[in-house]
Amino acid sequence: MSVSEHAPSVAIAAGGTGGHIYPGLALAEALQRARPDVRIVFVGTRRGLESRLIPDAGHRVAFVDMVPFAGRSRAKLPYAFPRATWQCRRLLRAEGVDVAVGMGGYAGIPLVVAARTARVPSLIHESGAVAGRANKLAARFTPNVALAFDQAKASFKQPTRTVGMPLSADMAGFNRGALRPEARREFDLAPEVAMVLVNGGSQGSLRLNEAAVGLAARWRHRRDVRLVVKAGRAHADTVEQALADSGGSSVARCVSFFDRIETAYAAADLTVCRAGAGTVAELAVTGLPAVLVPYPYAPDDHQAVNASVLVEPGAALMVRDEQATADHLGPMVERLLDDRVELDRMSTAAHGVARPRAADDLAAWVLELAGTRG
Repeated sequence: MSVSEHAPSVAIAAGGTGGHIYPGLALAEALQRARPDVRIVFVGTRRGLESRLIPDAGHRVAFVDMVPFAGRSRAKLPYAFPRATWQCRRLLRAEGVDVAVGMGGYAGIPLVVAARTARVPSLIHESGAVAGRANKLAARFTPNVALAFDQAKASFKQPTRTVGMPLSADMAGFNRGALRPEARREFDLAPEVAMVLVNGGSQGSLRLNEAAVGLAARWRHRRDVRLVVKAGRAHADTVEQALADSGGSSVARCVSFFDRIETAYAAADLTVCRAGAGTVAELAVTGLPAVLVPYPYAPDDHQAVNASVLVEPGAALMVRDEQATADHLGPMVERLLDDRVELDRMSTAAHGVARPRAADDLAAWVLELAGTRG
């Protein structure tokens, strides 16, 4: 039976961290746009963020007993992997799954292996510029490998297809001109004031928080610049106190998180941030010039490779973690803020590598594979 004759059923393994879950949710959103009758079930483990984020987004999640490759749970892998594969195989039958999708992370391996043994088409999506260990293994069991960035091709032996990073509809449809006036009002910014966004990621970054406090102290007497620091929930109070102690509160605002990061991107003129794959894709779509500080302990230094996606075309500068101090960043950021032509050129370069249709293109591929299920 072809995909046009029945509601397609898709299983998406997306778990562990937001870097796998949010692209999976964006894919689900795109699938529902393309086929409102699609049936979607997520696969994950109870130890990851998927146990909260996926139900909060209105989707079902089936839990399997897979464990990570590293850490104390590694000893359980010889027992957990066969069990999780059996659980996935049972799920494929119960749901009548037409195609299985792995978005990265260890929960995707048993799903793709189960799909191979059940003769269900499968696909994996690699969100980073360097493939993670889980996707390298899962790729042995499927011929269909989608990439967020061309740089990840070197991680796989088989042919790949670069579709981009699936982003939410709000982010993919980002329109700076339409959003900026209201966003600037939300941050109480006068027209002549430049906004620098310091973003350490979902958990915050001690290094970038310290740099932001130093920058705020450096600029505390200026009236033409404002810092907005996303410090992370665990660090916000400490950063607030440090800003007050240094006198930087006059030019800086600290937040623990953003309900809508799009608003911050629209208001900002420049960002100093980590180089997670999702962040790099968002910066490309929003066209926000950046100074990227890769997380130094990322496996295979993959955040530095992620950063190269924007650095090579001139959309961003890269600073290594040990150099990410106010003394080093200050002159660099000041030079950029004083050169509007350069900022505009960086923004254009960022847009040049953006793939705002990534979620829709990946959804089309998934539905194409679903149509091959007899």
